[in-house]
Amino acid sequence: MTKELILLKLGGSLITDKDQAYTPRLDKLKDLALEIKAARDSNPNLLLILGHGSGSFGHVAGKKHGTREGVQTAEQWYGFTEVRFQAAELNRYVMQSLLEAGIPAMPFPPSASLVSDDRKVIFHNIIPLQKALEVNLLPVVYGDVAFDEMRGGTILSTEDVFAFLAEHFPANRILLAGIEAGVWEDFPARTKLVKEIQLSDYEQVRAGIGGSASADVTGGMKAKVEEMLALIQKHKVKTAQIFSAEEAGALTRALRGENVGTLLKG
Repeated sequence: MTKELILLKLGGSLITDKDQAYTPRLDKLKDLALEIKAARDSNPNLLLILGHGSGSFGHVAGKKHGTREGVQTAEQWYGFTEVRFQAAELNRYVMQSLLEAGIPAMPFPPSASLVSDDRKVIFHNIIPLQKALEVNLLPVVYGDVAFDEMRGGTILSTEDVFAFLAEHFPANRILLAGIEAGVWEDFPARTKLVKEIQLSDYEQVRAGIGGSASADVTGGMKAKVEEMLALIQKHKVKTAQIFSAEEAGALTRALRGENVGTLLKG
């Protein structure tokens, strides 16, 4: 059997308390790590690149300093380093949970290896990441600051990083795990869940898709859907899935290929 590469994101809303600054959900991180370990152990053909959001770490600092919009002044550059520090703090908790679950995981901080231009990644040293995959390590990327040709500095979401990785790695699927059950046609009422969105019928549901209920400097749900549809259109990614991994086993089912939320297709 050929290997299947999946880009998996653990959303900031899932792994932190987004309404309490700088608060990781340690029990949730432990459970998710164990599900990832079981999926890797049961399927030797599964290749994963893991990403995670910044939740109440990077987003809180980013909002305070307006970092995503651009970095020019000395005060803004100080903010840039604070956002970097907080993103790395959360990554440390993620890495700890993966290592404690017995997963040979290795972080690849975007701020240390990529450069963007108006928030589009134009350079990323992906060779170490490729080497990690070759020896069955789990590479971990995350929402982070980046030097930006147009803005001086900015914040890139995990989806921004995935967009670049999808150009260079043959990812079959992208999974975005959060706390929302999927894409709602009527956010924030949350009564009509969209099970599937095809590129051709996106316009029909677009108006009802909302942003984010908490501090989110990278755009919320609508941005995620549009980024994923653009990736499907541009690259050979077959599907993307937005789902809740709050319930035990939901992540396992999504990794197996079940549609547990909203499936996005070309």
